[in-house]
Amino acid sequence: MRKRYGTGPAAVVALDGVDVDFAAGRFTAIMGPSGSGKSTLMHCLAGLDRPSSGAVRVGDAELGGLDDRRLTLLRRDRIGFVFQKFNLLPALSAEENIVLPLAIAGRRPDPAWLRQVVAAVGLADRLRHRPAELSGGQQQRVAVARALITRPWVLFADEPTGNLDSRSGAEVLRLLREAVDVLGQTVVMVTHDPVAAAHADRVVFLADGRLVRELAEPTAERILDVLAHLDPAVAGAPADGPVRGW
Repeated sequence: MRKRYGTGPAAVVALDGVDVDFAAGRFTAIMGPSGSGKSTLMHCLAGLDRPSSGAVRVGDAELGGLDDRRLTLLRRDRIGFVFQKFNLLPALSAEENIVLPLAIAGRRPDPAWLRQVVAAVGLADRLRHRPAELSGGQQQRVAVARALITRPWVLFADEPTGNLDSRSGAEVLRLLREAVDVLGQTVVMVTHDPVAAAHADRVVFLADGRLVRELAEPTAERILDVLAHLDPAVAGAPADGPVRGW
């Protein structure tokens, strides 16, 4: 997959031949220096942007073959999003924010699944509260529940702990980890934080728009070591593990 912005001498190649799989029911983190292409990769994977060439497949759907209407429906029904900014509607209660994707689709929530999701994020006693009445960590837990309520094929999290203190951030990471381990959810997270990435099963590293390294069973220390070496002199070094796209 390639993503190019602009034309001619001023063109910027954000993704340069990235070929990567994200296994179902696993937690993968995407890391790399600023400008490495990690957010662009997530946006292309999630159907928020289209690659200049190559293909993106989510579940059994090839995104390049979908028109705008079908792509919008797939994002609504099959993809969950958690962002650094919580993106909650201030006039709605926590419960109304959680079930909002279903309400937009004209569907009622499965009561048993709603109870399970609410219990998983620990919000049973906060459902009637509006966002302004919740802490930052609680608001992000509402956002995680909203992302899970449609039983998405994949949940994309873009710097989900970036606006949180360390304790609240740890709670959100625990929720994402439990979504994988208990609910069988697939999670793909962009982060700059080695401690956050260490919650994942696998970390893939980008540099200059290319996939350059991979770690299985990551620790914060191993992640820091890889990040310390991701500079132009080593970006072309062989990858650790079965990473394609060179």
